[in-house]
Amino acid sequence: MANRLANATSPYLLQHAENPVDWWEWGPEAFDEARRRDIPVLLSVGYAACHWCHVMAHESFEDDAVAAYLNEHFVAIKVDREERPDVDAVYMQATVAMTGQGGWPMTCVLDHEGNPFFAGTYFPDRPRHGQPSFSQLLAAITDAWQQRRNDVLNSAANIASQLAREVALVPAPVDAGVLDAAIIALSREYDEANGGFGTAPKFPPSMVLEFLRLHGSKDARRMLNGTLEAMARGGMYDQLGGGFARYSVDAGWVVPHFEKMLYDNAQLLGLYARVGGELGERIARETAEFMLRELRTDEGGFASALDADTEGVEGRFYVWTPGQLIDVLGEEDGQWAAMLLYVTATGTFEHGSSTLQLRSDPGDAARWERIRSRLLEHRERRTGPARDDKVVAAWNGLAITALVDAGLLLAEPTFVGAAIECGELLARVHLDGNMLRRVSRDGIAGSPAGVLEDYGLVADAFLALACATADQRWLKRAGALLDKALADFGDGSGSFYDTAADAETLVLRPRDPSDNASPSGHSAMIRALTRYAALTGSGRHRDAAEAALRSVAGLIARAPRFAGWSLVAATEMLAGPAEVAVITIAEDASGQDLAALARRTPGAVVVVAEPGTTGIPLLDGRELVDGRAAAYVCRNLVCQRPVTDTQELRVLLSRPA
Repeated sequence: MANRLANATSPYLLQHAENPVDWWEWGPEAFDEARRRDIPVLLSVGYAACHWCHVMAHESFEDDAVAAYLNEHFVAIKVDREERPDVDAVYMQATVAMTGQGGWPMTCVLDHEGNPFFAGTYFPDRPRHGQPSFSQLLAAITDAWQQRRNDVLNSAANIASQLAREVALVPAPVDAGVLDAAIIALSREYDEANGGFGTAPKFPPSMVLEFLRLHGSKDARRMLNGTLEAMARGGMYDQLGGGFARYSVDAGWVVPHFEKMLYDNAQLLGLYARVGGELGERIARETAEFMLRELRTDEGGFASALDADTEGVEGRFYVWTPGQLIDVLGEEDGQWAAMLLYVTATGTFEHGSSTLQLRSDPGDAARWERIRSRLLEHRERRTGPARDDKVVAAWNGLAITALVDAGLLLAEPTFVGAAIECGELLARVHLDGNMLRRVSRDGIAGSPAGVLEDYGLVADAFLALACATADQRWLKRAGALLDKALADFGDGSGSFYDTAADAETLVLRPRDPSDNASPSGHSAMIRALTRYAALTGSGRHRDAAEAALRSVAGLIARAPRFAGWSLVAATEMLAGPAEVAVITIAEDASGQDLAALARRTPGAVVVVAEPGTTGIPLLDGRELVDGRAAAYVCRNLVCQRPVTDTQELRVLLSRPA
């Protein structure tokens, strides 16, 4: 029998619709029910592709006895963290404060006002490694609620008070010295042997790598190239189907946590395309093809994730044994593939299976492509991972920007076409006037309001589309989103909250300027404001970007690994960025050469248009020069004379700001 979640739009909540637990969705009705019955609220937060969320669901939420106890003594609320990042942020902050660590599934117990008095992550079905079982935990909390209510409520009030104490963001200048200091700090954490930063587990440091690309120093290039090479050649990258898993459980990028997230693949697609070279272009093409093949929805958007598990086993879809390779390829090719891909008799993963690694380019490229095609074709006959097909505005913004960059740099118009179609979906379904909806599914918008990252990343995506198409509609849409974000999310001193002023009131109003697996809303806003100012000449938006950047100077200095996108915005801001208008006609090869050169310039904002195109201020007054394609370059409110030759353009673009 289905529970209340049967009417949810979130695929994660729908996974729990058949649980014997009497789940509620987040909302005032659940808390009213808790008050009426005088019982606490149990909040469980996760997401569809989360392996340990599935484990806890199978062990506890599908167990009739556990569910019966839970239903009697708690009002149980299930939340999809990807659909409600505001709820997740508040209670993750509490979980980290109370336990010293966080993660999903997240389990919190709340009083009737939403204040947490207990928090943790996964709890097993029986005691293990000194950890109580979920049933023991529920019994202990019930006893405390019934026998020591005042202590519980006092604890909840105290925790809420501690969480509400905001850490002040002290504005300070961000200059070239700050950026150089970030390089030094990153060098200390760089793993020289394996690439990446820190030890296991290792997440793809996409935003930091983009900063390293823009910085361009010798140390920056060493860390950038070493990490890109290691990630692309290890087991975290799908050597057959393209695309990256969420993270590596080891320091050497050999064994991934197998879920594939849209936000990771979008960022890495754009990054590898912008870095270029033989490896960069190959990885970018394969990743874009993976996204279009496996994540694209019927409406033209991109699904959130592919699950880590198939048939209840993590990674089963992706791993191989030597015998399986021989069965598919025959003895000779099977042994060759096993050596090439590091598939060993003992295995690099579980039960004698191995992830696939391509640590060096195959000597026989044609043979490898033939083998890759056969293995991929065979793999498609396996039971594939489930797909979380909700469309998240922010992550689709990342996908649009990446596909535009890859399509233009790799001369793949299908990538740009897919980006435009995705942008049209966001404009048609997610935009309600100037208000943005966080999620949609099957072309229907969900109820959660967009948070700051949605506004910043979708605005940045619309700016990318404006540059790619010279269509003023995208610029206007971006400007409207940015102005609404400035009005509704600003704190009055240059910084931002993650939720709008009129959003649902939670225990505290979340605000976190640090990047995580994707750019924070704060850093996304800085970059979008900077690029909007470059296209329009708007001093108001440039001032807002500078104020927001100054507000995170302390974060940049203290933890550059978690300020990568702010460092990207700072680098672009200090460099200008270069504002380039290329005026050409479609069949003019020289105009395409000028455009290609400009687009390869780190941080440049480039618009290519035919003469007479209007609606984008950077194009105003720009014409052909003596009938020839021309490039107009401006930096820091100063414009140079137009040039018609790529060598002259190269000189202009190489000049410092």
